This record gives sequence, structure tokens and C-alpha cells, in this order.
Amino acid sequence: MIAYITVGADDIARAKRFYSAFLPALGYELEEGPGGLSYALPEQPGHSAALPEFYVKPPFDGRPASAGNGAMIAFQARSQKQVRDLHAAALAAGGSDEGQPGFRDSYSAQFYVGYLRDPQGNKIALFSNDPDEPGRDG
Repeated sequence: MIAYITVGADDIARAKRFYSAFLPALGYELEEGPGGLSYALPEQPGHSAALPEFYVKPPFDGRPASAGNGAMIAFQARSQKQVRDLHAAALAAGGSDEGQPGFRDSYSAQFYVGYLRDPQGNKIALFSNDPDEPGRDG
């Protein structure tokens, strides 16, 4: 089980604008501290913490943050419309487009995804895989 994911950021305020444009809509709550940003899903009474948590922090070694080549973090949305809406919100909040929301031939007929880069260059996917929505061939 993945407990948490951390991405580096040199400009925490800029990263906060970007991630706060879509993570709260997916249920994540923000806790800000001197070490950076922590986004977590709220704990439900009687349940373990919802994982993974997502952290945005300056690198601990003090060197500039850099995006991992081939690394990507995917967040699941509730619908294709939410993917479109959150992709647009993240672009407006300083992200860059890596692939407009839509279906891709290399994925299943229901997998609807949009790709972004955060202000630091980390690749982010927003996707929906809802079998109750129209698919690529429908």
C-alpha cells in the first residue's frame, strides 16, 4: 500500500495555487506548515486514514527541485466532466497542458484522462474510469 507521495517544489506558493485548484474538489484537505504542503483525505470515524497522502515540499537536500523523467501521479475524478473542469482549473492556476482530456487508443474504452505539468514540471494525470458514462466507442 502506498502511504504517501512527495513532489518537490521550489515555489510553494505557486504549487499551492496549482494543487489547490483541483485537489479539494477530489476530497483532499490542505494542511500548510513550514515544511510545505500536505494534502490528505479526511479520516472517517472508525476507519484508518485514507491513503495515500500527497506532499509538496522543497527538496530536503537544499538543491533545486526537478521532475522525475517517466514519473507521473494520477488522481481519480468522479466523472469525465470533473476531469475536464479540474484540468481547466489546474491550467488556469499555473499548470501546463500535457494532453487535453479525452480517450486514448492505448487505454480501455472507459478510461478518460487529461494530463498536466505542475509549475515545477511534475506530470499529473486526472482520470475517470466510470463504466456508467459513455466510452470511447459509445
